[in-house]
This record gives sequence, C-alpha cells and structure tokens, in this order.
Amino acid sequence: MKQKVIAVVGPTASGKTQMAIKLAKKYNGEIISADSRLVYKGFNIACAKPSVEEREGIPHHLIDIVEPEFDYSVGNFYDDAKRAIADILSRGKIPIVAGGTGLYFRVLLEHYDLPRVEADYKLRGELESHEREDLLEELKKLDLLTYERVKDANKRRIVRALEIIKILKKPLSEISIQKEPEFDVQWEMPLIKSREELYGRINRRVDKMVEEGIIEETQSLLKKHGRIKNITDTIGYKEILCFLDGEMSLDEAIEKLKQHSRNYAKRQITWFRRNKSLKFLF
Repeated sequence: MKQKVIAVVGPTASGKTQMAIKLAKKYNGEIISADSRLVYKGFNIACAKPSVEEREGIPHHLIDIVEPEFDYSVGNFYDDAKRAIADILSRGKIPIVAGGTGLYFRVLLEHYDLPRVEADYKLRGELESHEREDLLEELKKLDLLTYERVKDANKRRIVRALEIIKILKKPLSEISIQKEPEFDVQWEMPLIKSREELYGRINRRVDKMVEEGIIEETQSLLKKHGRIKNITDTIGYKEILCFLDGEMSLDEAIEKLKQHSRNYAKRQITWFRRNKSLKFLF
C-alpha cells in the first residue's frame, strides 16, 4: 500500500505557502519545499521565501540548504526530498510537498524518471552562450518529444536537456523511463478565479518586495558572492541589476520584474495543466 503525500502546486503568488501551512495543521504534516530557488541561502525577498514567522511553527524542509555557488540540480532535489519524506513518515506525519518547480514534482511524485548524467560544464557553457530560441530550434531537430515537453521551460532546463542528449548521443525521450509513482498523492492547488486576479497578486507582491528591500538584498548578495549565474539568472535580482548598472530606471526595472514574473506564471500554468489530477478554472 502506497504511503500518502500531499502536493501543493501552482503558479507564483497563487498562495501555495498559506495553503500548505493550513494543510499541515489539518493533517499533522511537515512541508518540503519544491522551489528551485528557496534552497539557496540569502535568496529571501526576491524569491518570496517564507520567514520563520510566516511558517507558523510548521517545520519546512529544503529551504536554505546550499550556498548560491552550488548548482543544485533536480537530481539533488530528488535525493534530498526522498530523505525528507522518509523522515517525516517515520515520525507518523504527512509530507506536504509545496512549490512551483514543475520538474521537481514530475520526477518526485509522478511517472517521470530522469536519467542521471554528470554535468559537462564546458558543453553547458557553450550551449548557454546561445539564445533560448536557437536552443529550442536545435532541440526540436534532435528530439521533438522532449522539445514539446520543455519548450515553455526556462533556458536552464532547455540547456540541460540538450546537454544530456549530446552526452548520451540519443534523444532524451528514448532514455527517459516511465516509472510507477511511488506515493499515493493528493494533489492540491490554491483557488485563483482568473489570470487577472493572479497578475494582480503578482504585481502587488513585486511592490511589496521593493518595500521590504530587494535592492539592498541584491547589493548584499553581489558583495558576498559576486555576479554568479544563480544570482544574475534569478527573476528579481536580474531586473534590479539592470537598475544598479544604470541600464534602466527603478520604475522600469520594477515593471520589467512584474512582466517577467507574469511570464513565469504563464509557463508554470502550462506545465501544471499537463497534470490531469489538477483542475484549472482559467
């Protein structure tokens, strides 16, 4: 008999954190973060990391576990999340996996088994030098099925797919193994009635980030870590960097941050629509 795990998914600013905390209180659960940026220490305001007070006494796992210099992969997440689930279940509690990184849920709780391939940083650097559209065009020629699956993902995911294909010299869709899901998953998603409502929440969240000090946070991270990729490629920091570098005004940077956040939400919605266990109202 499969053990129960609750999954709370949805686009950015949809209310996943609050929903996960309510479910944790209801079912005596603990929360496992499934967000590719919350693992990094210091990525607080820009990534809407829940504060200790906002966690309301509920234990949260996989938050603040690595420095920004570390390239935290989906394989790292799978291993860490599996250990966290086992630990929570061993104490008679319910694991609640909450976040917005779709690939994390697919590998951990759905049927997709990602092949373990060591990173080739030289090849990755070469791929990253190309524009996203050019990478997608190459991926489309090499592996149409994988192209359809990741065409709405961020550039990092597209680069990784091409990296694996080139290393193994065969389409990723032929390598990927369809596995039986390990857990009995209860899928949950916050209720958002329309895209307009979601976009309003996103815009208000960005305004709150500015009030809470995202500019100072960006400056602090730059001083401590330098212009590493995990900072310069993260929504929130990259837009503020444009302001700090004098490439645009603060108002322009804020509007660009709102736009990029809305675009990210669109990609998340596209990803989660593929999960037939979820119902979307818009």
